[in-house]
Amino acid sequence: MSTPVVLVAGLHSSARTATVDRLLSEHPGSVALHHDLHAVTADRVQRVVRDATEVLDLTEVRLAHGCVTCTVREDLLPQLVRLADAASLLIVDLWDSVEPRSVAEAIDCDEAADILRLTSVLTALDAERMPVDITLGDRLSEIGKQAARGDRRYLAEVLARQIEYATGLVLHGGDEEDGDLSRAVLAHLAPVTPVHEITALPRPTGAALCTAVLAERVDPATAQLPCDAQDDEITTVVWHDVRPLHPARLFDAVDELVTSSIRSRGRFWLATRHDRLLAWDAVAGVVSVEDAGPWLAALPAAAWETASPARRVAATLDWHPVSGDRVQHLVFTGPDLDRERIHELLGSCLLTRDEERAGPAAWTRYDDPFAPILNLKEIA
Repeated sequence: MSTPVVLVAGLHSSARTATVDRLLSEHPGSVALHHDLHAVTADRVQRVVRDATEVLDLTEVRLAHGCVTCTVREDLLPQLVRLADAASLLIVDLWDSVEPRSVAEAIDCDEAADILRLTSVLTALDAERMPVDITLGDRLSEIGKQAARGDRRYLAEVLARQIEYATGLVLHGGDEEDGDLSRAVLAHLAPVTPVHEITALPRPTGAALCTAVLAERVDPATAQLPCDAQDDEITTVVWHDVRPLHPARLFDAVDELVTSSIRSRGRFWLATRHDRLLAWDAVAGVVSVEDAGPWLAALPAAAWETASPARRVAATLDWHPVSGDRVQHLVFTGPDLDRERIHELLGSCLLTRDEERAGPAAWTRYDDPFAPILNLKEIA
């Protein structure tokens, strides 16, 4: 019988530690494993293994290269396998800025399939700090929370990914007003993910999760994006269209789009890259644009048979008789967003009817300010 494993992620260490403590106290025989990455840039991490009453092991681990991947491969997985026989539940207490996806996928591997069973991914959040932190443009290296040498990620970027990948969110700290605001923010950022109080955690001893399905919830081609919504504090605006975007006009609009919202993401179709699905990911004023592979409409019909069910469903829902699954599907969340302005601005970036009639051969000649970014990422 495999041993259940729960991941507890979160930039807010006090909330994460409280969640881990609660799990340890509620599940006799459980063990928590934590890697402290304060010294990871010097190729050292400190491993802490504890149960509900005491620290069982405190060891400094030296790595070949200081990074999360090395920590997981060289120490986390072997330790989980070693501890599995004697533990009723294994709790992986992730370092502040570690994103849970890479760790979840490493645990959900063939080598450990009969030993470890990943059952849930929780992200613990400080109810007082989360609504503020999701707006901050600080780099992790500026606040001492980097997870590797040369870590260039932003605090809000990591927090958004921790929230959106989790199977459950846990609120801790703050007062009633903080809790209400946090729940309102989370209802927009991750509307289908349950939010728990620390005194009512979900049982982490059930069936194994499929990390391929978890990935499809956040990957650009299949992401479960929020719907249009508005309440007293926050607005989410969804923009759909089936015409291609002019690269230069969109580039000129980027600053206004990302600074007017806290979080935006989705997939889009750029005229100069007719066959490529592009991913839009922005948080706290910082935007990332990446090539996420081909549209299904750009592939031979046989490709439908090899695509995942989630990809086929997403393509079918977006399907247009002329453009196929090529689509603009972007979602913006922030306080008091102007829905009409966002739609107007993005609409002005679409090809005109005359430009559209000129066809893909003409579109390739457009000036494309995104090309240096996208081409560099393709090379990398």
